[in-house]
Amino acid sequence: MKDKYIELRINRDFGDILSVYFDFLRQNLKKFTNVFLSYNGVFLIGLLITSYFLVSGFVGMITDGYNQYGVSANPGNTEAYVTYLIIGFALFAIIFLVVSGFNYSLSSSYLVKYDEHKGMDFDKKEVWLHTKSNLGNTLLFILMLIPIYIGFFIVAVIMAFIPLLGMIAQYIVQFGMTAWIGVSFFSMLSQNKGTIEGFGEGWNLVINNFWRSVGVNFILGLLNGLLFFIILMVPIILVGIYTFHVVENNIQVGTSVVATVIYTLGTCLLLILMIYAQCLSQFVNGILFYALYEKTYNINTRSKIEQIGQTEQ
Repeated sequence: MKDKYIELRINRDFGDILSVYFDFLRQNLKKFTNVFLSYNGVFLIGLLITSYFLVSGFVGMITDGYNQYGVSANPGNTEAYVTYLIIGFALFAIIFLVVSGFNYSLSSSYLVKYDEHKGMDFDKKEVWLHTKSNLGNTLLFILMLIPIYIGFFIVAVIMAFIPLLGMIAQYIVQFGMTAWIGVSFFSMLSQNKGTIEGFGEGWNLVINNFWRSVGVNFILGLLNGLLFFIILMVPIILVGIYTFHVVENNIQVGTSVVATVIYTLGTCLLLILMIYAQCLSQFVNGILFYALYEKTYNINTRSKIEQIGQTEQ
């Protein structure tokens, strides 16, 4: 049986938004995963290379021989491992920033096309073309996030000095900022607005519906995190069993090709799932945007009333 189209342009309360989000995931998870894997091939290879450098550096530093004074038995190896770590972290910072922005746009474009076609009857190329046409605005949006996050970091440090109330306030600001960024980005992509206009629209929608926006991001962020942890349980258990085997049999991890491959694949899987989880979080704010936008402007409701009036005539 074909899944029924979930109408997004409806003013929904807190509970309805949560329900619609999970209904949307149930219908679209398979197709969106296909889109995600189709257009992230190069990035996935980059994450695999990044994982190799990180694993080689960490494992090398841990297994490198040290004498009783804590000095490396082979300083040349230590320098090589440090170099691996530096390269790994540098690649991670660059690739993760680019991939996160790209997939933020990819998930938003998917939701836009779902609403535009009134369901799942659209080709994944349409998602890519919409994402591609907004790459410039996406890049500018990411650059503008730098001062925003710096400001948030300063506020978080100040709040850290306030016992309990400071921590609570920090979480409220954090989830409020997450909602603002997500709704602003979706506004920019769905309405072909400029970056500044998108931030302005997002601010108006979120600030006028602050507690609903914070609550949705908090609850669904918590549930997405739990889902992320459950998915990771299988690879974590497998890697844990292998690590126990390594320790019990005194295997030299630094020189073992099998160990390097297993830990590299495990790290790569973790990074991929982190990015995928971020895509799911943007679906949250896309659905939130439609609800808040309809509450503010009543465009879809007025359109339906006009259609009913024309039909009666």
